[in-house]
Amino acid sequence: MISIAITGGIGSGKTYVSTLLQQRGIPIYNADIEAKRLMASDSDIRKDLIALLGDEVYQGGELNKPFLAGYLFSSPEHVQQINAIVHPRVKADFYRWVKARENFAFVGIESAILFEAGFQDCVDYVVMVYAPEALRLERAMKRDAASEQQIRDRMAAQMDEEQKRNKSHFVILNDGSSSLETQLAELLEILKTSKK
Repeated sequence: MISIAITGGIGSGKTYVSTLLQQRGIPIYNADIEAKRLMASDSDIRKDLIALLGDEVYQGGELNKPFLAGYLFSSPEHVQQINAIVHPRVKADFYRWVKARENFAFVGIESAILFEAGFQDCVDYVVMVYAPEALRLERAMKRDAASEQQIRDRMAAQMDEEQKRNKSHFVILNDGSSSLETQLAELLEILKTSKK
């Protein structure tokens, strides 16, 4: 089995690329969605978040997302504190998920903060989905019904695109004119014949 990670900045199209891989029969673990699920359901995460932030972080048994977001985005140290609680659990959950799919030739994980979370250590190869900044901005503003400044702030909070590119094994160009299907077919062919 070959494991790959799909990453890229906001608006790059990593979820779309993940969907195309799923259509080819490759299971993809969405780290962002699963992290949210675990924050709502994992008793250890719940206990640690309450110890850090108090009972207000869960209201009526549900995660108080606005409260958590307010804490998270008020300082980089807060992000590190929350990540230290959540990321190890997501990683463990991903390993369990992969084990249940060991009969597949490929599995993948999609994560916007792959390197920041240390998830690159969980996979054989990292694939970055790359798009020009202006296009990423336009896509994210449309998708999230957000202002240009809100998206620029989110971009600034993510790892630099060139840094990500340099740390990745492969780059998929999603500029609206390059064929994603062709690039993915070539990528999978290379991976099938490679030995890490």
